[in-house]
Amino acid sequence: MAKAEGKKYKFEKVSAIDSRVLETIKYTGEKQLIEYKTKEFSAVCPFSGLPDIAEVIIRYIPKGKIVELKSLKYYFISYRNVGIYQEAVTDRIYKDIKKLLAPQYLCIETIYNTRGGIDAKCIMETGKKKK
Repeated sequence: MAKAEGKKYKFEKVSAIDSRVLETIKYTGEKQLIEYKTKEFSAVCPFSGLPDIAEVIIRYIPKGKIVELKSLKYYFISYRNVGIYQEAVTDRIYKDIKKLLAPQYLCIETIYNTRGGIDAKCIMETGKKKK
């Protein structure tokens, strides 16, 4: 039997995700599509306890405010030790950003590193890109 068989690491509950850290900046410019990307996102698979590493892409058309980027980084870091499924991550980020900004258009995309030979990509989108 392998020494790693059945090995599990402890992880935090979803309540450790800190959406309260998110801040906004007033936006008064023309309509534009804004995109933020990070390849440094990580959470923990609650089934295996192993890390899930992903690229997170946020696309939105603002309606009066934009996300302050330092606060977004801290928000992402709060996921680091949380046990949460990939699909639930996408849903949670989508809901938190939608609540924070109430944008005209919002798309959240998570692209996970290959695991067990399977690629995973989750997308949630709402609103209109065009007038």
